[in-house]
Amino acid sequence: MAWVILVIAGLFEVVWAIGLKYTEGFTRLWPTIGTVLAMIISLWLLGVAMKSLPVGTAYSVWVGVGAAGTVALGIILLGEPVNAARLISVTLIIAGIVGLKLATPA
Repeated sequence: MAWVILVIAGLFEVVWAIGLKYTEGFTRLWPTIGTVLAMIISLWLLGVAMKSLPVGTAYSVWVGVGAAGTVALGIILLGEPVNAARLISVTLIIAGIVGLKLATPA
């Protein structure tokens, strides 16, 4: 269950990372509120997952899910560039997440 919670925490990290773009420097109220709530939920779920997962693994997976998801949504929502180097890099991040899962008992 800790792994599911950790992935959900990573998805909330994606929400707040993308949300930062829509806050326009925290000048827009509703995007700012949504972003701050996503931050709180993300960190809370990360803390819950860390009760039973090693801190290094949990934090790395959380950041990896957030990074990969943010790149994907940046491409989809914000029109960020797609090229082989970016896609290979994101694939390596995902491979690292899978590797940590396979190497961590829990």
